[in-house]
Amino acid sequence: MAESLIEIKRKIASTKKTSHITSAMQMVSGAKLNRSEAAARGYQLYASKIREVVTHLAASQLLDIANANSWMDNDGIDAHDLLKSREVKKTGYIVITADKGLAGGYNSSVIKQTLSILLGDHEDDSEYVLMTVGRKATDFFKKRGANIAYELTGISDQPSYKEVSTLVDMAIQMYSDGIYDELYVCYNHHINSLSSQYRAEKMLPVTDLEVEEAKTYKQEYILEPSEDEILDQLLPQYAASLIFGAVLDAKTAEHAARMTAMKSATDNASNIIDELSLKYNHARQAAITQEITEIVGGTAALE
Repeated sequence: MAESLIEIKRKIASTKKTSHITSAMQMVSGAKLNRSEAAARGYQLYASKIREVVTHLAASQLLDIANANSWMDNDGIDAHDLLKSREVKKTGYIVITADKGLAGGYNSSVIKQTLSILLGDHEDDSEYVLMTVGRKATDFFKKRGANIAYELTGISDQPSYKEVSTLVDMAIQMYSDGIYDELYVCYNHHINSLSSQYRAEKMLPVTDLEVEEAKTYKQEYILEPSEDEILDQLLPQYAASLIFGAVLDAKTAEHAARMTAMKSATDNASNIIDELSLKYNHARQAAITQEITEIVGGTAALE
């Protein structure tokens, strides 16, 4: 019985140490989440402004594309390549996960649903090109023998554009070179600290610009050099902002998932400590009762 009590006390002490660790990790993730949310909000200001400018400058091209789409023919129109849809022979995917675990179902949900898309929409791996962000996605698809065109691991908790610039530039260049005909970014979108939503968001060609938005914009620009030359520079920057924004969004969702997972672990540890404490008290009471019974029995035997 004494050994049992000692074992229970050791379990209680061990669980308390674990709860201290998970509680500290929860607070760290919470602080990272706050910074990441602030960075994402700040970046949205830039993203919305560049979208506004691009939509206004490309209004005439967007109108031509809209009219051409009604006839299912984009080949003959004079518009930027990043705006025109084309026959899809191969698809590009950027899959964003974390480098580490301890984030609940954050990594598994992205990998599982992306894999479902790949298996459901493609007959074999020659029909798509993969680029991965985060060690979890990289390791998973490498084990499956997938051909990964580019992998990016070890990005910081608050990623800068410089860290992902090579990935972004390569993704846009591969589309321009015709290596694939459309690009999707697969990631977890941050909703709030308790929930996220999987997204497979189409980034290229740029199809989220609406002609109606340009009509509501009253500001006129003095253009130098020409409109086409400006769009040649601005459209890739806009596409880059979409991809980088997805990376920021995914990182925010990662911090939220890790904070929630660590809170759940801390709560579970607290429940285990309560159960072990109750078990310890019962065992201790049983030991005391046994000792009293033996004393009374010994006294009765002497009489």
